[in-house]
Amino acid sequence: MNVCLLNDSFPPLIDGVANTVINYAENLTAFGDRVTVAVPQYPDVEDDYSYQVIRYPSFDTTKFVGYRAGYPFAGAAVDVVRDFVPDIYHSHCPAASTFMGRTFREVVPAPVVFTYHTKFDIDIARALRSHLLQDMTCNAMIRNIEACDEVWVVSDGAGKNLRSLGFHGDYRVMNNGVDFPKKLPDSEAVSELRKQYGLEDGIPVFLFVGRIMWYKGLRTVLDAMTALKDAGLDFRFMCVGGGQDRDDVIRYAERQRITDKCIFVDAVHDREVLRTYYGAADLFVFLSDFDTNGIVVREAAACGLGSMLLRGSAAAEGTENLGNAILVEDNPASAAAMLARLCYEPSVMKGVGERAMNELYFSWTDSVRVARDRYEQISDDYKSGKLALKHQPVDSFFEFAAELNSVFERGKDLFSRN
Repeated sequence: MNVCLLNDSFPPLIDGVANTVINYAENLTAFGDRVTVAVPQYPDVEDDYSYQVIRYPSFDTTKFVGYRAGYPFAGAAVDVVRDFVPDIYHSHCPAASTFMGRTFREVVPAPVVFTYHTKFDIDIARALRSHLLQDMTCNAMIRNIEACDEVWVVSDGAGKNLRSLGFHGDYRVMNNGVDFPKKLPDSEAVSELRKQYGLEDGIPVFLFVGRIMWYKGLRTVLDAMTALKDAGLDFRFMCVGGGQDRDDVIRYAERQRITDKCIFVDAVHDREVLRTYYGAADLFVFLSDFDTNGIVVREAAACGLGSMLLRGSAAAEGTENLGNAILVEDNPASAAAMLARLCYEPSVMKGVGERAMNELYFSWTDSVRVARDRYEQISDDYKSGKLALKHQPVDSFFEFAAELNSVFERGKDLFSRN
């Protein structure tokens, strides 16, 4: 098949969704498919991949939303797609990428699939202070998603959240995988890392990996760690990653007087080195109700590390308390009480990690194989006439383009003033 993947984040920026697109592209290529990835332009980037990458114009919004915003009116990109002739377009972002996919569909007809990964309304609220702009942007994105030919979500919780934003169409749950192998990290590398940070045997190590953002439950985590210290318990909390709130999170830890228990580490991009961090910990602490899937939970499971999760969160789907995960309520007292118990019962954490490895692990190869099978069915339905593409009427199409362009232009003005 010829598959065109689209997303607003891609190297040099790495986040969970960019990692998803990379793994889709690599696995589809390994299956023998031809892949083109369409993403916003970044300065001084050289793409050296086994698949084609199209870069289209963008402007810098990294200070506000963490990545560059694509400007989805690029004729050169359309020319490349016209030559490529995709069988499927698959967008992983509801903004410029999905609009670009719909633009491509008008030139080279083929079904557009969209995957809902992230609660975009939260990022929009952070980026735009005006409630009018927030509502306009959210509504534009929902209409963008509803114009796709099939919608996927990464969890049942993600689907429910999409519904809450006003989406009325059908969706299909398609789980993401992880690119880690299912095995314990190298023991010598783990020992060296523990020595590097002065991690002593018998002192529990709790770990967080991901973007350092308050909405990932980090205030609850730090308050729970404060309660542990106040109770006289010894432990270490390793926080690995970068993000807009990182400096504020560190300052909060200082105000709570727990920096002697905390180790803040910059984002680790080397995947094998990152596996070593998972291997050096006793428990992965992920109290996020923001994440719709929590790939990091499966990364931890791949390394034999169990996770503490919020009961009822999307990340906790398919888990069992004190079985393949540890579930707590969304408050510091609940988290602190469980962590205090685990400080005295390390065997419980070890057992949860072993079961997580056996029950929660799901590789990207398996995930993309399922997705590719679905691509084939969608493509066959389209070619046989069972699926009619959602071509948008010309007047509505340009009305939407003008509205989205207005958002971008106002955004550029906002960014230039700041």
